[in-house]
Amino acid sequence: MNFVDDTGLNHHPLNHTPRADVVLHCGDLTHCGGASSYRKAVKLLASIDAKLKLVIAGNHDLDLDKEFWDTHLDEGDEAEDHDEAMEVMKGNLAQEAGVVYLDEGTNSFTLDNGAQLNIYVSPYTPAFNDWAFAYEHHEDRFNQARDTPQDSISIARNPIPDFGHVDVVMTHGPPKGILDHCRHGNAGCPNLLQAINRAKPLLHCFGHIHEGAGAVLLDWKASDQASLEQALPENLSRIDVPNQFPAPVSQEFIRGSKSLMVNAAINDGANSPVNAPWLVDLLLTPAV
Repeated sequence: MNFVDDTGLNHHPLNHTPRADVVLHCGDLTHCGGASSYRKAVKLLASIDAKLKLVIAGNHDLDLDKEFWDTHLDEGDEAEDHDEAMEVMKGNLAQEAGVVYLDEGTNSFTLDNGAQLNIYVSPYTPAFNDWAFAYEHHEDRFNQARDTPQDSISIARNPIPDFGHVDVVMTHGPPKGILDHCRHGNAGCPNLLQAINRAKPLLHCFGHIHEGAGAVLLDWKASDQASLEQALPENLSRIDVPNQFPAPVSQEFIRGSKSLMVNAAINDGANSPVNAPWLVDLLLTPAV
């Protein structure tokens, strides 16, 4: 798997990436939307040697969020801009490039190598400065009411499934305390951390917080469960994982025990495209 995030602010040269079975783009295809910018993003993805490219939006992809767009029309904006943006991301250009634009929820794909990929995706992040795909900080988008902390309210339409139902989780933003530190502190979502602890995927990839770019291997069994239930990530057992691009990361992924967490932001805190993509070998089960 090859994955990236936040390519929209600059056009990172991705055409020299090694071949992969799947490419994952964790959002922010553009700086602030626009059909022409989405076309550039699709053409950039087309340059990557992979048959399947799974893509979600990010908070900068304003007109892909219909609810946001309809209530934030500025002078010169048209309601139809959303439809035009969706046509680029789901139309012929995207199909020819192997790009599959995903809305929030769980999807399954049979890969050319015979493996089955079960992936949950969501473009939503905690509200900050009135960007797209946002939820309020007291709202829990990722857990059903029975799993929601007492200080939050579940608004989940498509909660993250329980353990055993997904191999990969791809969100635009990070969970609390995991590769999420920026000048505002830890900007990740505690409810997302709660959901990831419940799902324990092999891999969780995200971006959004450019300063947090990197990867860690979380050991759930060695982590303090009481701290997890209270979303206190400082007590998580983790090991830093270096990016070996263009060589793949080949850690030992144990279902239910360890999860690789990757902040795949291409841009740094100054919005310069200095970070390499990530290439990861992931052992999936054969499709039935």
